[in-house]
Amino acid sequence: MESTSLRSLVLYGLLSTFADASPVEKRANIQKRGHFLVPRVPNDNFAGHNGPRQLIKAYRKYSMPIPQGLQDAMDAMAAQNPSPEPVKAEGFKSLAAGATNQTAAAGQPGTGLVTATPIRNDVEYVSPIKIGGQEVNVDFDSGSSDLWVFTSMLDATSQTGHQLYDPTKSTNAKMLSGQQFSIRYGDGSGAQGVVGTDVVDIGGAVVQEQAVEMATAVSQQFVQDTANNGLLGLAFSKLNTVKPTAQKTFFDNVMPSLAEPVFTADLRKKTVGAYEFGRIDSSKFTGQMAWIPVNTTSGFWQFSSEKFQVAGGQVQQGTAGAQAIADTGTTLILANPPMVQAYYQQVQGAKQDQQVGGITFPCNAQLPDLMMDIGGVYMARVKGADINFAQVDAQTCFGGLQATTSKLQIYGDIMFKSQFVAFNGGNMSLGMAEHVVNSQQAAAPATGAGAAADSLFLMSRENNMNNNAGSTSGSERLTAAKGGLMVVLQAVLIAMVMGVF
Repeated sequence: MESTSLRSLVLYGLLSTFADASPVEKRANIQKRGHFLVPRVPNDNFAGHNGPRQLIKAYRKYSMPIPQGLQDAMDAMAAQNPSPEPVKAEGFKSLAAGATNQTAAAGQPGTGLVTATPIRNDVEYVSPIKIGGQEVNVDFDSGSSDLWVFTSMLDATSQTGHQLYDPTKSTNAKMLSGQQFSIRYGDGSGAQGVVGTDVVDIGGAVVQEQAVEMATAVSQQFVQDTANNGLLGLAFSKLNTVKPTAQKTFFDNVMPSLAEPVFTADLRKKTVGAYEFGRIDSSKFTGQMAWIPVNTTSGFWQFSSEKFQVAGGQVQQGTAGAQAIADTGTTLILANPPMVQAYYQQVQGAKQDQQVGGITFPCNAQLPDLMMDIGGVYMARVKGADINFAQVDAQTCFGGLQATTSKLQIYGDIMFKSQFVAFNGGNMSLGMAEHVVNSQQAAAPATGAGAAADSLFLMSRENNMNNNAGSTSGSERLTAAKGGLMVVLQAVLIAMVMGVF
């Protein structure tokens, strides 16, 4: 009797310990069935890069002073791009009012994968999402917090060529009575309209009552850009512009349903990239991922960035106390003057070009790589070839690295072309590592949601974050621990059969 009790206690203890690791297996199963890839959407209207336009947009987005050379260019563009005229919205008569809760889809935690297709030759990345079952391509923007889309409430001219969200075709759409939005961007473009809720599905990650800002008026720039039908903000919810009541972002709402409270940006040059929700795929980057805490005070994915390195030279000190933002919605890199000056000193023929309002250089110039400080623990390499952003004329090119006019630096898509970036909403941290090059990526074994990928992520996070108190979730245990417990359990069972107990 005593032997039987002892056996029972041992088995109970081992099985209880083993059960503690079960969230890892549960998460893995969901990941394996939760992924799918949407084919790229080519942009047939590409007309060439416009460096000054992207620089103006970045300055205005962050309320930075605009140099006079750019001011003239902005005025000229604004004259050709009038503000949206208010349009009375009458499309919600059949919809119930008063919905205010935003909840993630019921069910087990999972993951979602969505492709990012470059348009205008990498000026911005658009990705397909579903709202009320209706697919629209939008720009994913980690530097803002609004989800707004083209709708059937726009005038006929504005609708032409665009994918439209029609709330009357969704059985789940509800109006948020009295809520409105109005957004104005740096290049004179803008949108405004009403607000409701509906089911939003991004690569299989679903929120049942997500706030959707429905455009009733948009500027001509958005009308002409038929590859893009809105914007999905992925910064923190405090930046949301809905009034009188700010709304939660999709990421904030979907986090509880994800296997891990993360999304990643795998954005490549001139090829399809991807945003993924719920896991970090280690086959997409080299080495270990560096993790840094972010400063969420202003609502951005913000971190310290004071130092830099050019062409393998010495690490140099930039502006003391400088901060930077990881922003997928900004095309260029805006850095502090010491970094910009030191970099272009290594580029023959580079100059501050007053005619275009930014730094230009001969298109045949050899551009060195740039290393940028990320949180004091990682130096992110940006390839020199990616800093050659746009042709101004046959001989002159516009730099993808330009000077910020404040202490705030903006690290946009030029950086993302070289770096795989993970945004962790569970412990408010940012992870970075270099992309795997295409040949390596093709040869890399498929990790799926397997133990190796999970273990690499967790060990890297522990090494760099030192067990940050705001850790992601209880399911973050080393997968190897589960295998070890299985071995122990098997050994004990064998011992019991042999009569050791």
